[in-house]
Amino acid sequence: MSEAVLLIGTKKGLWIGRSDAARTEWQLDGPVPEFEMQGVYAVGIDTRGDQPRLFVGGTSEHWGPAVFHSDDLGKTWAEPPEGSIGFPEDAEASLERVWQIQPGPADQPGVVYAGSEPQALWKSTDGGVTFELVRGLWDHPHRKEWGAGFGGAAIHTVVPHSTDPDRVSVAMSTGGVYRTTDGGATWSPANKGIQAKFFPDPFPEFGQCVHKVAAHPAAPERMFAQNHHGVYRTDDGGDVWKSIADGLPSDFGFPIVVHPHEPETVYVFPLVADANRIPTEAKCRVFRSRDAGNTWEELADGLPGTSYAPVLRDAMSTDTADPAGVYVGTRDGCVYASADAGEHWVEVARHLPDILAVRAAVVG
Repeated sequence: MSEAVLLIGTKKGLWIGRSDAARTEWQLDGPVPEFEMQGVYAVGIDTRGDQPRLFVGGTSEHWGPAVFHSDDLGKTWAEPPEGSIGFPEDAEASLERVWQIQPGPADQPGVVYAGSEPQALWKSTDGGVTFELVRGLWDHPHRKEWGAGFGGAAIHTVVPHSTDPDRVSVAMSTGGVYRTTDGGATWSPANKGIQAKFFPDPFPEFGQCVHKVAAHPAAPERMFAQNHHGVYRTDDGGDVWKSIADGLPSDFGFPIVVHPHEPETVYVFPLVADANRIPTEAKCRVFRSRDAGNTWEELADGLPGTSYAPVLRDAMSTDTADPAGVYVGTRDGCVYASADAGEHWVEVARHLPDILAVRAAVVG
């Protein structure tokens, strides 16, 4: 029988939501003992194998950061005794935290990527058990000029190309979008058209504070980006980005996600820019476009009418069910779920710690 699992990463641990395939009523377990008082900035679910594998990027104040995995839907968790992820000695750096865990495409079953602070990309070929540093990006001559966003100097987005294993795009704060076409050996900035209002030249080659990038496997050349200021789309794999912010109440926000079955359907959560950073009109509202950003509609049925809590870049996600589920976690510890692509919402949790990341899947 199918069931739904929802991973909720917070500043003080991990919670796991469970439901049947209908996804209308949820049971919440947590905090999970293995991660109590850890900052869980990244969670992931890999459904490519015979059984799903769950991931947690936890940061212990005592033990430091690590990537954990579970093959029994969160009942038990494993970490390699030698450590799952860490800089080689010659890199002269130490890992602050893991910001992103991203399974590779369907035809690369052992590949899992991770993004970290400081700004580094990691690749696993053993299903996310251990990770190696992608030296081509770490040794990039631009790295010394990449800055730190408000949350830190981090690669927070990894978008593997769905049909070409040599192509991967990443996004970082601050630095912008970079991409490789040769399996990670070399990397080039891909920010043409993305604005950086805080620079004298508002359209630099790199240095943009891109908050999130998303793409659909069926349309890998089309990517969507939520920037520090601006919402963008590229139709050529990142050669040129064009604004799709018209029709939104604000072009500022953190997350952007694509519908799992509809490549032209995309979701954002606008905020008042720049220092305020609360939902526009102080209302909890998701905005959806069904035409790749040409027009937008408000989705708020079941969401609170008044809210001052933003949604962070990894705290919005979808599952792959039909109809698709959409999930939102807020900085005041609330989680909302929609089992019908955003039309109606139910509350899954409230009063949790600051929510940093959510991921969901229907399995079985």
